[in-house]
Amino acid sequence: MKPAHPTEVVTEVVTDERDFAALAPAWARLYRRCATATPFQSHPWLHSWWLSYGGRGRLRLLVVRSGDDLLAVAPLMAVRRPLPALVPLGGAISDYGDVLVDDERGETAVAALTEALAAAARTALIDFREVRPGGAVERVYERWSGPRRRVSDSVCLELPAVPMDELVARLPSAKAQRVRAKLRRLTALGVRREVVRPDQVDSALRRLLELHRLQWQGRRVTGEHLRDRFCEHLVRSVGPMVRSGDAVVTEFRLDDDVVAVDLTLLSRRLAGGYLYGAHPRLREHKADVAVMLLDACAEHTRQEARGTLSLLRGNEPYKHHWRPEPVVNQRLLMARRRTAPLLSAAVWDAAARRRGKELVRRWEERRGHPEQGDERDRREPAAGGGS
Repeated sequence: MKPAHPTEVVTEVVTDERDFAALAPAWARLYRRCATATPFQSHPWLHSWWLSYGGRGRLRLLVVRSGDDLLAVAPLMAVRRPLPALVPLGGAISDYGDVLVDDERGETAVAALTEALAAAARTALIDFREVRPGGAVERVYERWSGPRRRVSDSVCLELPAVPMDELVARLPSAKAQRVRAKLRRLTALGVRREVVRPDQVDSALRRLLELHRLQWQGRRVTGEHLRDRFCEHLVRSVGPMVRSGDAVVTEFRLDDDVVAVDLTLLSRRLAGGYLYGAHPRLREHKADVAVMLLDACAEHTRQEARGTLSLLRGNEPYKHHWRPEPVVNQRLLMARRRTAPLLSAAVWDAAARRRGKELVRRWEERRGHPEQGDERDRREPAAGGGS
């Protein structure tokens, strides 16, 4: 492709893994200029995910450029099943899917990206899962001239990004007293937390996954968290994210032993507790792990002007103890007129899956064993914890 004039807007489809890697500096600048970006749209997260989970010949990065700057990026891949579609990179281990759009060149960038998506969707459905309300791709959806549908996706529970004492003050009096007692218990036990330095992140993440495996031994656990490819992805992506301020890893120590490790992901407007591992020893000491983790996460949000502390995907009952606001992610489906049948099929499939999950939930309730979640339940309460 010929070099673009600095004011000329051009689009291209990147399909080569090496070109994906080379986009890192420009991608990072665009990420900073997109206020709605979540950590799951950062280059380290998505490029690492592709190395662990991508398929040969399926990469489809839709890029809008102006000179050396990126104005917009839609990080997609082509899939053939269950329907031919272009779907966001990040898969099931990412809580939000979206595009990146330069806030300062919004209208130009959105118009060019919409046109590029329409051209790419010749025989495939555009299927954006887990779009947080207000996400940048909603602007593309509004401009889309072909068939389109919006359906509900996962529920995320969100709290205001305020210090822990303000989170506790939002609770009913009796519950707030119990939480304060649990915080005092952690102090009395001598539990100390320490933010991990960038050069120690890799070993801390491996320790996190070891503790995560240990805490769930003998119980149902998300299988992907135990696989080597997930470990490789986490170690490869989080180090650069810590160095750029998009993640923080915290270790919790008791008697000089690391008894828990937490990974919190950060963006301009949002902080989200992604994954942790905790030693069963904490349960033996009657330490409330959920309170300990939220206290640390609230501290991270206080240091920057973020608006939301997200408990991420999952509507587990223990999360409701903190009186969060339920926020429903959206699934945005866009098609050309000749691919409209694919859109109808996707909508029907989504409705069938929702009905199936509802039946399972009711069956579990009748048995007296409410569904606890798996892949989307990343802030599982430790046994004996909870507030």
